[in-house]
Amino acid sequence: MKNYLLYFCLCSVFSVFSQTEFKIAFGSCGHQDKPIPLFNDIAAQSPDVFIFLGDNVYGDTKNARVLQRKYAQLAAKESYQNLKKTTRILATWDDHDFGKNDAGKEFSRKKRFKKLFLDFFDEPKESIRRSQQGIYTSYSYEVNSKIIQIILLDTRTFRDKLLKCNKANSTDTSFKYELDYLPHYDTTQSFLGEQQWNWLKTRLEQKADYRIIGSSTQFGISYNGYEAWPNFPHEQLKMLRLIEETKANGVVFISGDVHYAELSKITAQSPYPIYDITSSGLTQTWHLSTPNKNRIEGPFMGNNYGLLNIDTEQNVLKVEIRNSDGQSVIQREISLQEIQIAD
Repeated sequence: MKNYLLYFCLCSVFSVFSQTEFKIAFGSCGHQDKPIPLFNDIAAQSPDVFIFLGDNVYGDTKNARVLQRKYAQLAAKESYQNLKKTTRILATWDDHDFGKNDAGKEFSRKKRFKKLFLDFFDEPKESIRRSQQGIYTSYSYEVNSKIIQIILLDTRTFRDKLLKCNKANSTDTSFKYELDYLPHYDTTQSFLGEQQWNWLKTRLEQKADYRIIGSSTQFGISYNGYEAWPNFPHEQLKMLRLIEETKANGVVFISGDVHYAELSKITAQSPYPIYDITSSGLTQTWHLSTPNKNRIEGPFMGNNYGLLNIDTEQNVLKVEIRNSDGQSVIQREISLQEIQIAD
């Protein structure tokens, strides 16, 4: 494992690296009942950190013992043990490890399951994540005088219920499949919750050159009738306005959930192009890639993981999605200059 110095501060870890590049691997949707050989592929890349973006196990239970047993299945995998010994693991959750499909703040076991999550991912006993509501957190790394901030959101603990779609409230016939959810136009309905929004503002006000925001569900896509940020369009817009208000340069989103990979870009109503790199799943795949007006690369429908390589000398963020054969199936270079608020 790479050596670095750790300095603890409020709700984050500040680490100083002597290198000039910083590599972030990430992925989501790994079922504990299946082999996960991609962990070995990820470890072979020698990333500085690996980020679990949710559905890290498929719990789907109200029984704590059942969820513990599923975490134990993940822990017992040789490929996971290999990953754990070779890189630092960071994590947030999505619905299946939260406990219930598409669940939000109404889920009754969220407090108990939060402890199981934090225990499994070796969260320090003194961590503020253990005393606050929710599991949102941030980390900062200094690399070659550039500050790389990683922000992990909690898209479950505070989220209001989704607005279900049915024949009575939907007349949209443009989609070729049955829609699950409609957008909320009641602006009192929240995706992150007031507490987390207030915290996020303080994180975005901190000094950083690159800001990687991990969201379990997709941020940068257009509405598709499934679970994602566009179900709360006012919250999606609030994020773009908060980035502009705080003058937070260098924001890039990473996300999971959908069982395929793609690269999306928001340009409307944003202070600069906002990219969202989706990697899903480590074991799970799906037959349908939904329409996405913001898609610029993909979709890739096989098992995959994501890589971000931040070159602090060239001031470039190199994006990759890699498949189970080690091939790069999505590639993009994003210059630091491109993701800056214009003076």
